Amino acid sequence: MMDAIRTEQLTKKYDLGWRKGKLLALEKLNLRVREGEVYGLLGPNGSGKSTTLKLVLDLVVPTEGSAWIFDVPCSQVESRLHVGFLPENPYFYRYLTGTETLDFYGRLCGIKSAPRKKRIDELLDLVGLGHARDRRLSGYSKGMLQRIGLAQALIHDPKLLLLDEPTAGVDPIGSKDIRDLIVRLRAMGKTVLLSSHLLAQVQDVCDRIGVLNRGQMILEGDVRALISDQRRLTITVQDLPEAARARVEEAVRAAGASILAVGHPQTTLEALFLDALRKDERGAGEHD
Repeated sequence: MMDAIRTEQLTKKYDLGWRKGKLLALEKLNLRVREGEVYGLLGPNGSGKSTTLKLVLDLVVPTEGSAWIFDVPCSQVESRLHVGFLPENPYFYRYLTGTETLDFYGRLCGIKSAPRKKRIDELLDLVGLGHARDRRLSGYSKGMLQRIGLAQALIHDPKLLLLDEPTAGVDPIGSKDIRDLIVRLRAMGKTVLLSSHLLAQVQDVCDRIGVLNRGQMILEGDVRALISDQRRLTITVQDLPEAARARVEEAVRAAGASILAVGHPQTTLEALFLDALRKDERGAGEHD
């Protein structure tokens, strides 16, 4: 399988000015993003995530090393023909509507009128903004702006998407919508490289992750393998009588294992929050 993104010894040092030296933002990064996967680039603020995306997009020039997109050097314009990009803080013309915004970007990409109109309709439905297509962006929420940003990144049907903090500043509902959309994009055969410092949000959508800190890759691998504790085994049962519980625990000890904890499984705060909202909306609908 071809690498969608490949870097070798990619390094970036920013000149801080006269007699102030240089700031090392990224050091000797060797990165592989496989075609068709969702790869999460994680790390605290200032770890080098955004610098990596800018280097891949050739928005900044590397101090050392090289990068390729689908085996085309990132220094060549052709490497970005099949790339969509959503920056961390996208700027949009807020007096334009959702439809006009996508039409503007479609024109920039050279898409002809008839296919452009069809593509806009498809994308507005895909990102769940069909109902707000004629509303000006000045009336969009943060989550809606992120979704229109995803739509503009997809306007030319790219094979690769680079998303810089796609859920930053978005409420739990909007954040879940964006994550669900990323999963749909993977099902459509897209490759996604996203950066984030919100680890729990990335866990559900990424196939592999890499963790950056102070410009260096400190951890990388398959998400499920990384979060799986091979020393512990969880067995979930339902409707176990209290009398039988003691026998189960005794059997575990007889097998030479230790019981570390006994209790009921927990949901997540996000799931609890969304479930409460759904129940409240259903209740309101029944009283209307």
